[in-house]
Formats: sequence, C-alpha cells, structure tokens
Amino acid sequence: MRNRLLLTASALAIFAALVSQIGPISRAQSSGIDTYAITNARIFPVSGPVIEKGTVVIRRGLIAAVGSQVVAPADARVIDGTGLSVYPGVIDANTTLGISQPPAAPAILVTRATTTPPVGPTPAPSPILASAAFYSAAHPGFQPEALAVDSIQPGGTAIEAARSAGITAALAVPREGILAGQSAFINLAGETSQQMIVRSPVALHVGFTPLRGGGYPGSLMGVFSALRQMLLDAGRLREANQIYARSPRGSRRPEQDKSLVALFPVLARELPVVMQANSEREIRRALDLAEEFKLRVIISGGADSWKVTDRLGDVPVLLSLNFPKRTTAQMAEADPDPLRVLRERVEAPRTAGRLSAARVRFAFQSGAMTNIADYLANAAKTIQNGLSRDEALRALTINAAEILGVSDRLGSIEVGKIANLTVTRGDLFDRNARITHVFIDGEPVDLKPAAPDAPGAGRATGTWTLNVNLGESDQSVTLAMQQEGETVRGSIQGAFGSAQIANASINTAGELRFTVPVTVGGQTTEATFSGTITGNTLRGTAQTVGGSPGTFTGTRAGANPAATPAAIPAATPPATPPMSGSLSGVWTLSLAVGANMVSGTLTLAQQSATLSGTLQSPFGTTELTNGTMGANGFSFTTSAEVSGRVVEMTITGTVTGNQMSGTINSEIGSTTFTGTKPQGSARAHLSAW
Repeated sequence: MRNRLLLTASALAIFAALVSQIGPISRAQSSGIDTYAITNARIFPVSGPVIEKGTVVIRRGLIAAVGSQVVAPADARVIDGTGLSVYPGVIDANTTLGISQPPAAPAILVTRATTTPPVGPTPAPSPILASAAFYSAAHPGFQPEALAVDSIQPGGTAIEAARSAGITAALAVPREGILAGQSAFINLAGETSQQMIVRSPVALHVGFTPLRGGGYPGSLMGVFSALRQMLLDAGRLREANQIYARSPRGSRRPEQDKSLVALFPVLARELPVVMQANSEREIRRALDLAEEFKLRVIISGGADSWKVTDRLGDVPVLLSLNFPKRTTAQMAEADPDPLRVLRERVEAPRTAGRLSAARVRFAFQSGAMTNIADYLANAAKTIQNGLSRDEALRALTINAAEILGVSDRLGSIEVGKIANLTVTRGDLFDRNARITHVFIDGEPVDLKPAAPDAPGAGRATGTWTLNVNLGESDQSVTLAMQQEGETVRGSIQGAFGSAQIANASINTAGELRFTVPVTVGGQTTEATFSGTITGNTLRGTAQTVGGSPGTFTGTRAGANPAATPAAIPAATPPATPPMSGSLSGVWTLSLAVGANMVSGTLTLAQQSATLSGTLQSPFGTTELTNGTMGANGFSFTTSAEVSGRVVEMTITGTVTGNQMSGTINSEIGSTTFTGTKPQGSARAHLSAW
C-alpha cells in the first residue's frame, strides 16, 4: 500500500511538471517558432543609451539578449533590421480596448440598507457599527468591486487597429460609472482573456459625470457628496470589522457590503485611484478629495494639469493625446469657434512639455480617440511643442509601466522582460515612419489597417445655439463642444456668462449631459444640462442647484443651409478687368474674436495681379505673402501669434464694388468674413474671425 502511494505521488509530481510546460509549449507551437533575433537594428532600450547597431534576441516570449555584440542563436528566425528602429512596445495608459459594452441600466435612487430588529435579547452592538450608514451595493454607477478582467474580449477590429498603430499593451478600464471598477493591464494579443492579462487589478477608476435619467447623484455636487459618503462608510465598516475580529464574542458581526469591502485596499493605499479630470476645477476637486482620504491618486485626462503643477507634486498624470480638433467641415453659415476653443487647440500639444518642465511624472493615453492612428502622430506634436524626444518615448513606454505598476516586466528592452516590441522604418515620431513589426509576448502579430471611426463619433462636436428657459424667459447661449469618444469638452457663452463645461459625456443613443457654472440674477450657481442630440438639433432639461427644472432647445450652426439651387449659368464677366489698384490702400478692420470685437489695419498694395502689404492686429504685425488678384477674386497668406504659437492663415475672397467677402482658413479653424470700403479709402469689415 505504501509503495502504491509513493508511485501515485511520483506520478502526480511528474504530471504536474509536464502540465507546467504545456502553456509555453503550446504557445510556441502556435507559430512553430519560439526564438527570434532582430539584427543590425538601431535599438532604443529606454533603460540605457541607444544602441546604434545591435541585436535583440527573443526566446519563449521573453527578451533573452540585447546588445551590440550579441550573436543571433542558430535556432532563431532572423529578421534583418538594417534601417529599422526597435523600441519597447508602445503602451496606451488608459483605454477601453477589449472591454465589452455594458447593457443599459436604468437609474435607481440610492437606498440605505436596513435590517429588521431581531426578536429577543439584542447583542451588544459595536460602537462603530452603530453610526455606520452603508451604501447599497446595488446602486448603479457605484460598483468599485467590478473587475475589468471579467469584461475583456480578445480580438476585434479596435485591438487590431491599435496593434497596427504600434501599441502592444494597454490599461483596460471599465466603461461607465462614477466608481466604475478596477482596471487590468493587458497585452493586446492572446486567444483568451486570461492570456492577455499582465496584471489585475491595477487601480480603481473614478469619474465625475453625474448619472443620467434623474437618479441620484444628478449633479457634480451630488457626485462628490456620494463619493465622500461611500468612502466614509467604507472606513467605518473596515474599523467595525477590525473591532469584531479582536473580540467577536458578545458582539454582532458587522453586515458586509461588497462595494464597501472593495474600497478597503483604496483606503489602505494598497490600490491607487485614477480620477478622470480635465478642467482645472475638476483636477483641484479630485486632489482635495484624495488629500481628505489620503488616497494614492492618479489624474487621467489632465488637459489643464499644467495649470496646477504646484498641487500635483508626486501625483502622476495619464495625459490624453486626444487633442481637440475640428472634426466637421466648416460651413459658410457656421458661427466661428470661440477664442477659448481656438486657444485650446493650440495649448493641448504643449501640456506635456510643461509637465516635464515642472518635473511632474506623466504617461500618454489615447483618451478614447476615434482614430487610433493619431496616437503616435499626436505624440510627435508634443515634441514640436516643447517636449524632448526622450521624454516622449518614456511617456509611451517606461513611464506608463512605472505608474501602472508593471515596470518589472514591461516598458524597456531588458533581459528577462516580456518581449513586447514596436519596430519602425524611420524614427518613431517621424510623420513618414512606418510600423514594420510588432511583437507581443514574443510573438509577431499581423498588422492591419486602422478601423474606421466608431458610429456616432463627433455627434456632439460643433457650435450650438441654445434657447434656455430657467423659469423666467428664454435666454440665448452659445455652446461649443468637442466630442472625444464617449466624453465631451466645451464651453458656453452668452446670457449666463462664459464658462467651461464639466463632467460631460454622451452615449451611443445621443444622450448628452454636462454641468456648468451659470450666473442668474447676479448669483453664480451650478446648472446640469441633460438632453438628446438628434441630427443637428438638441433638446432637454436644465436645472440649477435649488432651482426649478427648466428646458432648452438648440441647433448646430450650419444645420439648415439653404437648399442648393439648380445650376445657373455663370454671369458674363465684365468686358474690362478689375481696375488696377482697386484693393490698394489702408483698410480698417473690425474683427470678432469669440464674443469680443477687436480692431486691426490691413495695408494693401496691388500691382496688376499681385498683392502685397501688412496686417496689423492685437496678434501682432505680419507681412502678407503669396498675394494674388484675378477675375475670380483674391487670396494671400499671413500669420498670427495665438498663445505663443505662430498660426498660418490663408485668406481668400471676392470684391464686388465696395463689398468684400471670403474665408479665413487655418490649422485651428476656419471662418468667413465680409467687408465694405468707403469712398476715397479702403475700409473692410471682417466679422467672425
């Protein structure tokens, strides 16, 4: 009997040893090759100096050797890296890649858990438990116990597009909720979700967008109140558990709540909290909440993080590369973008350089961009706007790995780390660079074209004219919005003042929600706007704190352009060309920049079909170039300094008698202008520049 048991134990030990090898063997057999060598390549280890000509050896999913003197093993598949650059695999530090869409759930009012008093003698209650008011675990939007790993789905066009853009790994974050749940760091390859997981959980994710559908919390104030209450309740429950564990006899055990229990590691600083915050106000409130509860906080988004570097200190930022841009064609009927929007487009690429100068740690994330091919292109823009190439590469690799707790296995090309590599022909940040190879877990992956924009992408983008009634009379408001995946940024101008919207989001059904400070009757308060976008119309409700519900309707600029008339023969051109020198002279300009009117002077000199001159405005004095005049109109180029950056503009137009009209185009937006010229001088009126 003893010998039989010994034989059985030996057999089990041998079986266990064999099973431990099945994973690597089966993985290697999937391609038939488990060893690769990229030779004669320029290697960027990140952890050390650039190797101008070296070899990287991959064996069984790990980096086996790297250096200028490394020789390719005899059993390796050799890739000639002449002309190629090898980088650590690019990381997206915050994304919903691989996360399935959750089913829609109606909002439910918060209820507090209650218990029926027991019959008979009541055990002595814990003094901590007696004061606890626990949050209901069933409340939608507050599920810190939710795990991203439970929703990961391998494959799909979005993951394929990300890999083709050079991205090898990402932080997968639950899609919705105020306490959305806990993220997982995943590699973007694997036949099952378990093969993709590198680390889980990584962090708890918090958003500040109020719940839709009229449920609590329905305002930004309510969101912070609910978050604070839930953290307080979790702290009380944790203390009650500790008291009960020390002396369980004679005390009733604390009633457990899985949502509150999931916050224990957060309160113990064992699990960091990623707070989605873009505006300066959001970031400051997030930092205040973190300081109150002594949380390990990470800021995600961080558009205005450069404005609060004095507060950030050791707080890292997952900086979005989803830069604001015009995503719809400019129409002649459209209102101009507000100056704030134009400035935001210029400022966004400069944030990374400012954080670096302030020694704030940061990594890059895609920020729900609809075209993942923009990821590396926008990283290159940060270099053009003050960030060093080395820091940009670190933000895509080792910085992300360090902030997310995986730097011991990813983020640099070092022996023993997971073989995630991005290989390019040309510099990674060169606009002409091409991704040639991507290795994930030591296996090459197929590169496919980027997926098209998601349905409904940019649905909210544009300039909207709203009629808002908060109980007295209709007020006119201009709402400028930029949609970034499922999130929205923007501002209002008009009867309620000028302010930036916050906590804005839109779902696939076009349901939009945001909060914004408004000034009503000389008092500034917070209003919550909830509505639905249908085509180019927007309607819904607006409610201020403590006020009665109001309504609003809106249309997008250029929504109802006049019907295109049937083709009309062109008018017969005049028998004589325009008078020589008809544009020459000094033109006094009146420019509408956002809600402000500013003046300028345009000095033109026309010689036959050639125009020259200068433009003087609050943005500086610049020379006109490439000026021409013909039967079909005139055109010239000039520039303006906006927020410290020189922006080139192309101005085209036509002249009929003393009337002028045309278009101004630049990389930060387009608009139209009209003008008049009094007799004896050259005066123009440029509107909506």
